[in-house]
Amino acid sequence: MWRTSSKIALLALLVIFLAFISLAQEAVKIGVVNSNEVISKSNEGKAVMAQLQDKDKSNSSKISTMDEKIRELETKLNTQRLTLTQESILQLTSELERKRTERKRFAEDSLRELQELRFRLFTKVQDEVIPIIEGLGKERNLDIIFDLANSGAVYINPTIDLTEEVIRRYDASKATKK
Repeated sequence: MWRTSSKIALLALLVIFLAFISLAQEAVKIGVVNSNEVISKSNEGKAVMAQLQDKDKSNSSKISTMDEKIRELETKLNTQRLTLTQESILQLTSELERKRTERKRFAEDSLRELQELRFRLFTKVQDEVIPIIEGLGKERNLDIIFDLANSGAVYINPTIDLTEEVIRRYDASKATKK
């Protein structure tokens, strides 16, 4: 008899505990923001992307010019090989290798610079957006806000997506500073 009543009491405690957990879970308020969308749709994000594209275009143009000079040297070496002296061939070959090395170094340096610039600009935008997201979270009494770009979420309820509001407020904050 004692065993039956203790089992019932234990079962009642388990039910109460589970009910308490489910109530606690319902109280959590969640929001989401898509940081990729903030970058692609906000005015500042568009300016950052344009700056990165301009830098990449400039680097690509310089690399194309270097490639053209390399092709010219290769053509000269190939078409005039029979009429050039050995010394001239060595000079052209040496110059060709130097141009190839310059091109390779420039490509590596420009890629590194572009990555550093991207990191600096995106960090700047992130540092400016985080207070807006935090303020929005406090304003709406949210417990947690996830970044959809990094969360791996498969589905979200669109009513908890704060992205458009973050973009609107971010654009407004940048407009007032100009």
